[in-house]
Amino acid sequence: MKAIVMTKAGSSEVLKYTDISEPQITEAQQVKIKIHAAGVNPIDTKVRSMAMFYPDNLPAVLGCDLAGEVIELGGEVTNFKVGDKVWACHGGLGADQGNYAQTTVSDSRFLSAMPRSVDYSVAAAGPLVLITAWGALFERGRLQAGETVLIHAGAGGVGHVAIQLAKIKGARVITTVSSAEKAAWVKSLGADEVILYTEENVQARVNQITKGRGVDLSFDTVGADVFAQSIPITACFGRMVTLLALDGVDLSEARLRNLSISFELMLLPMLRQVEGAREKHIEILNACAKYIDDKKLSIEVAKVLPLEQAAIAHQLIEAGHAMGKYVLDCKSV
Repeated sequence: MKAIVMTKAGSSEVLKYTDISEPQITEAQQVKIKIHAAGVNPIDTKVRSMAMFYPDNLPAVLGCDLAGEVIELGGEVTNFKVGDKVWACHGGLGADQGNYAQTTVSDSRFLSAMPRSVDYSVAAAGPLVLITAWGALFERGRLQAGETVLIHAGAGGVGHVAIQLAKIKGARVITTVSSAEKAAWVKSLGADEVILYTEENVQARVNQITKGRGVDLSFDTVGADVFAQSIPITACFGRMVTLLALDGVDLSEARLRNLSISFELMLLPMLRQVEGAREKHIEILNACAKYIDDKKLSIEVAKVLPLEQAAIAHQLIEAGHAMGKYVLDCKSV
């Protein structure tokens, strides 16, 4: 079958479009999936550049997100049948095969039924960002109706679904973006207040919006500098959640404010065997599928590229400033 193989750590040039052996079912709980589309995420570019999790397992197929069709069942699979449309976030970190490929094999417990109302490309863009945003807002951040949340980079993959999930919860959403075009878009997604960080002082605007109190929850999707800038605009006894490391961040003001600080790494179930973590991810995808089918939640696809152009997708992600997600079309090859 055709696949994109990472041959070594490095730039996007290490991604090679080639033939590899088609995976086969080896366990009774597994299913074989024809991959129609694969989502591309920033973590893919990080794994590619550093071989950060399994450096000794190269060559490897990247890509955590998939949307596809069940084409074969293991002997003990009862929750799916041949022809079912599924979406998932599994593989792609260097251990289990990723989804920049035409087919894959997965434990059926790691799969969820795809939303009925969207195509494969839209579904493939969803799992990682939905699980991440949900975990950050509700599991780590404990966001409640009536609270105010600051979501950084609201036009990004995680940010744009986080805005919608927060609004579904009944929260007030403040978000940051880099352009007027993005500001109009995130407003259409439900953001109550939008700050153009390229033109405005984020701290001053948040203080103005919250009358100096600060936000109940700050959600950092950018990095240590943005996290540090968010500390003085998070309300006393508030919460902060980040997706990134906090190397070098001075937490003295956070301590004075009695802030709760959490990290969201939705990759944990793939990196370590944590009981119940996989099941929680499936619960999240099932809930989000219903929101999507009920027209309460949408996933923006910035661009769909053919599988053989995975390197271009990585270059686009690393250039930044996308609105939504990049997706690879795996079925046309």
